[in-house]
Amino acid sequence: MIVDSFLKNSSWSKKDLICVEDLSLNEIREVFALADIFKKSLIDDSTKIPYLSGKTVVSLFFEPSTRTRTAFEMAAHKLGADVISVTSAASSSVKGETLKDTARNIEALMADMIIVRHSASGAAKYLADRIKIPVINAGDGAHAHPTQALLDTFTMREKFGGTDNFAGRKVTILGDILFSRVARSNIHALNKLGAKVTLAGPSTLVPPEFGKLGVKVTYNLYEAISDADVVMLLRIQHERQRANYFPSIGEYANIFGLGKLREPLLKSGAIIMHPGPINRGVELDSELADSDRSVILNQVTNGVAVRMAVMRLCMNAATRQKNAALRSK
Repeated sequence: MIVDSFLKNSSWSKKDLICVEDLSLNEIREVFALADIFKKSLIDDSTKIPYLSGKTVVSLFFEPSTRTRTAFEMAAHKLGADVISVTSAASSSVKGETLKDTARNIEALMADMIIVRHSASGAAKYLADRIKIPVINAGDGAHAHPTQALLDTFTMREKFGGTDNFAGRKVTILGDILFSRVARSNIHALNKLGAKVTLAGPSTLVPPEFGKLGVKVTYNLYEAISDADVVMLLRIQHERQRANYFPSIGEYANIFGLGKLREPLLKSGAIIMHPGPINRGVELDSELADSDRSVILNQVTNGVAVRMAVMRLCMNAATRQKNAALRSK
């Protein structure tokens, strides 16, 4: 089959996916290519694609999630894996068990992969360094959300005509950059792909230091969106903030919110994205969220195919490493 041929020739060697910074441009393109195959299979046939048949995937989420968690679990089911879902409230962490002990016990229970979301930056890497089974980062603090960036850029790529060449494309990320792991991962992915990235929002949430990442920083909404091919909105991350970073939600919406009256500022063909959840009427009005410009639901659908690709690539690499270790004995 086409997937078997793809995996046989794949150069992907990572059993874990922790952050986009770890990926080469070629590895990003491999994710896209395999996601293309899986998405076509999902559209053509709703049955399972058994590339993780017999495997058990544990979904270990210490933070609330709808899209990411469901997409990972759906991806695992589509690949034929069994899925066990563990929340922080239902885990022994409430009794004082450490994250390391939780993960090592899950590994000892013969799980084959862990998908982890945690409020602490570095949590996924911490686990990956301490267990042998693949670890995929579903978001750690304000650090990284690699599969979100991969599905976002995969969605942009579709809208750009299916080409991996992002050169000359302009992408604006608008909102709470300071506390956003989505923004950080997208910046790294878009830089690798050759896009031009602009960050915009209140100066308290978009410090000029972000310019060191090779992006443009502006506090002028017109300048940010008038020539953008993509405008990605981000919600205010209230749960990570310890202070007020702007006077009020109403003032934020008035200055930086993207509403119907501001649509004429967008150029023809520009698309609107959002990783969710949307705070309607704050960063984005319903009319635009549900308009033809919006590819927000495309992002959600693509999240399944992209996560299928990541899970299969990481499991393939883990199997290769295990077999190599057995041969060396």
